[in-house]
Amino acid sequence: MMQKLSENILDKFSMDFLRNQVLKNAYGNNDTVIAARDPRVLLVWYLFFGLVPWFVQDTTFLLGCFVLVMITTLLARVAGLVLLLFAVGVFSQTGYLLIATWLFGGDASAVAPLLVLTLKVATISLASVTVFSGLDPDRLANGLMWFGCPEQLSFSISYAYRILPMLMEEFQNVLLSYRLRGNPPAHDTLTGKIKYLAYQVRIIMAAFYPLMLNTAKRSRTTVEALELRGYRYAAQNKAVRRIKLAGLHLSWDDGIFAAVSVLWVAVTVLLAGLV
Repeated sequence: MMQKLSENILDKFSMDFLRNQVLKNAYGNNDTVIAARDPRVLLVWYLFFGLVPWFVQDTTFLLGCFVLVMITTLLARVAGLVLLLFAVGVFSQTGYLLIATWLFGGDASAVAPLLVLTLKVATISLASVTVFSGLDPDRLANGLMWFGCPEQLSFSISYAYRILPMLMEEFQNVLLSYRLRGNPPAHDTLTGKIKYLAYQVRIIMAAFYPLMLNTAKRSRTTVEALELRGYRYAAQNKAVRRIKLAGLHLSWDDGIFAAVSVLWVAVTVLLAGLV
């Protein structure tokens, strides 16, 4: 039963599953509450929750901010793979220190600073996940452009979302070509499984160079197509910039979202002063 369970888990974490998760995270959440918000409001919101927690030491305030960004992350319907990477990242940075302190008899004076640091990292990480994973990449790029970011930077962000699935598909093709020409060791025994794992790691390392080469070729084709269509001129043309930004407009829902966030922070500050 355990072997069948491990095989099912490995089947789920295939390259197709990872590519589908990336596509779902980038382009599959356009009907959520967060995706419908104006990107300018979300960027200002992110600047607050991405910077202010670093300069605050109050646990009540940090906990209130963490609850708010956790709610917005749920509203954004972020892909499960991204949330898994978030949990692993937070645990690898500060979470294991907090658990180790509890297990080895640390008192409140030792646990409190680690708890504050964990809340800071978790709040800032979830705010990043809410904005950069819950918002359409094209709208995100337009929001950055409205704030004066160079066109090349905003285009690079939207292009990176598009090239990630392509990069993963190319990686899968390279791995399959190596496996077709290779002779993997038998992995029926424990020693064979270790050799098979080492074999897979060696293939992944060997696939890095052809992956980068093939991706560079595809990127060059994309750049040449953009140049033929006048992308360099369009990026510097003010009329084109106005056309791209014409779709940005504030709504009553954006004002409600901002007002709720401000009210939440105000209540959190009030509670922090009373505790």
